[in-house]
Amino acid sequence: MLPFLVNRLAQGAVILALVSFVSFAITAAAPGNAMQTFIDPNVPPSQLRAAEERLGIDRPAHVQYLRWVREVASGNLGYSFRTGRPVAALVGSRIGPTFLLMGTAFAVTLLLALWLGTVTAARPYTALDYGVTGAAFAGISVPSFFTAMALIYVFSLRLGWFPTSGLEDYAAGLSGWPRLVDRARHLVLPVSVLVLTGAAELVRHVRSAVLDELRQDYVRTARSKGVGEGAVLRRHALRNGLLPVITLVGVSLPRLLAGSVVVETVFTWPGMGRLLVESVFARDYPVAMAINMLAAVLVLLGSLLADALYAAVDPRIRYS
Repeated sequence: MLPFLVNRLAQGAVILALVSFVSFAITAAAPGNAMQTFIDPNVPPSQLRAAEERLGIDRPAHVQYLRWVREVASGNLGYSFRTGRPVAALVGSRIGPTFLLMGTAFAVTLLLALWLGTVTAARPYTALDYGVTGAAFAGISVPSFFTAMALIYVFSLRLGWFPTSGLEDYAAGLSGWPRLVDRARHLVLPVSVLVLTGAAELVRHVRSAVLDELRQDYVRTARSKGVGEGAVLRRHALRNGLLPVITLVGVSLPRLLAGSVVVETVFTWPGMGRLLVESVFARDYPVAMAINMLAAVLVLLGSLLADALYAAVDPRIRYS
């Protein structure tokens, strides 16, 4: 196991280096810079050039990149051009809301996909199967921002059941249990958008995998021995059918982060996705680079999680 982990860590370091280089190159190729996006246009050019020199953004792109690498290697993520706050503190203040949104959506998506995929596989080509499959195709096809706006219109503006935006009602000054309930109400709509788009693909793969397993000889043998249908589905078909699905589960974590960019922007959610959008428009590349690198780390962790789940589901798999 140790050689496998060392090999994966070495691969991860190379991937992170490539991601940082490509991200920085794209940022440097964008027109304008941080000073030109939020400085008063009436400021004299001499003052603008002096500010650019102090920040070091007037230097060639490769010089800025090497400087950023040295700072990151020393544990310093730099300072935001837009707010002047340390990048670590700024991103750290947004991690909690994003992980709350992603974690809730991931848990609901996984449970819903496993349940619906197994149920439809047990009843193939029925009205339930066609209905779930049609809903899954709709979830994949409809853009997440349209789904978000539709849910806001129906459940917030028309019915008034849920808030339209934000993490909580800050003006109410709630605490304790009422605050938890208020946050749960704010979570419903953004989580629903992520679940509708994320579970749609997983449901189809779980259904296909479980349906293939139900046609195997060992399932017929288990049924002939008197094993109940529920046990056949859970202990045999679902467990053996999880192997091809695990890869999708591993990569769904970074995909949730990508989806949260749109969701957080629509619902004004104070997370990293919204911060990334604000940083890109402001050419605040220290913040954008930090979030991009964090997303890359999530991709690597998702891949490592998938490998660990392979070994947990199938005892025959061993890493050396």
